[in-house]
Amino acid sequence: MKKIVLPLLLFSILFSGKAQEMNNKKLGVIINQVADTVQGDEGRWQFLIKETMLICVTDENHNRMRIISPIVEASKLTEELMLNSLVANFHTALDVKYAVSDEIVWSVFIHPLRELSSEQVEDAISQVYYANNTFGVSFSSTNLIFPGNTKKEERSSPEENKSKI
Repeated sequence: MKKIVLPLLLFSILFSGKAQEMNNKKLGVIINQVADTVQGDEGRWQFLIKETMLICVTDENHNRMRIISPIVEASKLTEELMLNSLVANFHTALDVKYAVSDEIVWSVFIHPLRELSSEQVEDAISQVYYANNTFGVSFSSTNLIFPGNTKKEERSSPEENKSKI
């Protein structure tokens, strides 16, 4: 009996859900619904949410997308702030990460495009926005924090960190 139930259970889990099939058209609709202003073409959008700039770039052929938001020039950060952002990648940034590219610190969400649901896209946009706006303070993308870093509490206060940027 166990030999039959386990394969049936796995099959039902794998094939019960319909593929999300996110694409540029659906993504564009979502971005236009949540953003204050939007510029760009299908597959390349730049948009504002409460004066914070976000960018979404996709590649449907390779099933990839990223939502990014510039935070600060990397050269303006202290070593402590850079280290705190790396710690945040493990504990508080959750589905987004802090990254450096072209001398800029970014909040970044990267994911296969087709597999995303509308709710996941909205959540990703929210997390990129909050990771940008909490950089130097709580370094968080949501109010969920994974525990485990006691040394971070010994570092500078949020007000001291924000003043270092």
